[in-house]
Amino acid sequence: MPEKKPIKKKPAARKQAGKYYEAVGRRKRATARVRLFIGQGDFLINNKPYKEYFSTLALQQIVISPFATSKSLKIFSGSAKVKGGGQTGQAEAIRHGIARALIIFDESFRKTLKKHGYLKRDPRKKERKKFGLKKARRAPQWSKR
Repeated sequence: MPEKKPIKKKPAARKQAGKYYEAVGRRKRATARVRLFIGQGDFLINNKPYKEYFSTLALQQIVISPFATSKSLKIFSGSAKVKGGGQTGQAEAIRHGIARALIIFDESFRKTLKKHGYLKRDPRKKERKKFGLKKARRAPQWSKR
């Protein structure tokens, strides 16, 4: 009987020096795992700068809005791993994760972030398709004859 080879594990993710604050953000089908580091640097999303990952200015504003609200844009650098959903859902999931990580860093940010609605997980999701219909509510066209 042939010997079983040991299963090789994937190498652990590169650990960056220093302490980080981690949180998970969700929106629709998108999930983002966000890590914030103290120190000025770029914010990476799936190993790309956020301005390269989100090409439109509106989505870039969504991502950095928790930093702008809490006036901590110059304090943090960070990274996010995001999967699922579309671009807007991913941007809002990252925003949710950043807001949660900022709360872990400093509890005093809670009041302003909550006022802007960044801490609430948006519960809206796509409605399921029903049988006999073309989409969730769209019925086939009715014809008299």
